[in-house]
Amino acid sequence: MNDTALKDVKVIDLTQHIAGPYCTKLLADYGADVIKVERPDGGDPARRMGPFPGHESHPEKSGIFLYLNTNKRGITLDLKSDAGRASLLELVRDADVLVESYSPRVMPSLGLDYQTLSQVNPRLVMTSVSSFGRNGRYRDYRASELVLYALCGMAYITGEYHREPVKHGYNQAQYLGGVAAASGTVAALLGLWRGGHGQQVDVSILECAISTLFTTFSDYTYAGLVSRRQPSQGSSLRYPAPTKEGYILPTPGVMGDWATYAAMAEVPELQDPKFATPADRQLHSGKIDDLLKAKWLEKTAEEWFHHAQEWRFPFSPVNTMEDISGSLQLEDRGYFIEFPHPAVGTLRYPGASFRMSETPRRQAMPAPTLGQHNEEVVEGATL
Repeated sequence: MNDTALKDVKVIDLTQHIAGPYCTKLLADYGADVIKVERPDGGDPARRMGPFPGHESHPEKSGIFLYLNTNKRGITLDLKSDAGRASLLELVRDADVLVESYSPRVMPSLGLDYQTLSQVNPRLVMTSVSSFGRNGRYRDYRASELVLYALCGMAYITGEYHREPVKHGYNQAQYLGGVAAASGTVAALLGLWRGGHGQQVDVSILECAISTLFTTFSDYTYAGLVSRRQPSQGSSLRYPAPTKEGYILPTPGVMGDWATYAAMAEVPELQDPKFATPADRQLHSGKIDDLLKAKWLEKTAEEWFHHAQEWRFPFSPVNTMEDISGSLQLEDRGYFIEFPHPAVGTLRYPGASFRMSETPRRQAMPAPTLGQHNEEVVEGATL
């Protein structure tokens, strides 16, 4: 029985790559009936993105595609053909939501813009996800994650002071865009259910990324300060440090008791009066770095983590994916889920981003093979 929060919400999914599929994955995981529509000639380009088992590319074995499309049904339609567009319009007639992630010019060029679709279904919520949004001078530009990371300002504050800006790992802006799109979609549905109308939700991935940088933005707008990458001197209290095995983030937290920190670190030299105040420690940060970096090498990251916990300092090991996969905290919460897929066998996935006490996350269903539900969905819609 489907007793999930989005039970009976029908979603037509025209998304591809990461941001749009992550939006519809969140909707599907919490109960929506999501129908993923792909091109007949190859489907979502994410099917060709790794990782793949044995490093051998296969359209039904892409790790990222399988993760982003759990709990969805899948069909194929050629939206450039009259028959394909007619089938889509039939699906739209009784849909609650349509999500698409094409360039803003694509849907109008296919005769599938919001004005057209809303005539078929006035209650339709249409969410459009793109790199720059539906208007503005960049609206038709394409952008990679690296481009977005540079444009949003994050790269300028990431990296070492005397080196070029760098990017965070993986595709974080894409997932931020997906979360915002899912939130906007649900908000539009709430407005509809409270007596409103269908509407279009416009999501710019660039703007989603910028919205996470309010502190650096306010530094500029409030005080005219341009935040930048920080010098490495004094980094032993701010950045991960190598240990006997692994890396540790040895932050002193918000405490003001430097003597206690020195005792915890087992470095009596740090109790020298010349290190007494924050200003003193900044002045002698190079010497503090030398003392602490040598000390961190005497224990493993795990040993330092537990040692600092006993002193109530918020140290953290820098986890690898192997560490995360074996995390006892995540095991306690039953975070990871496992279920079989016909092409790759049993897979392990990250679980719910949030949990509700009365309306649980849907029991996971594997991502669809290309066109798996054509007969069930397309033929049913045209009866």
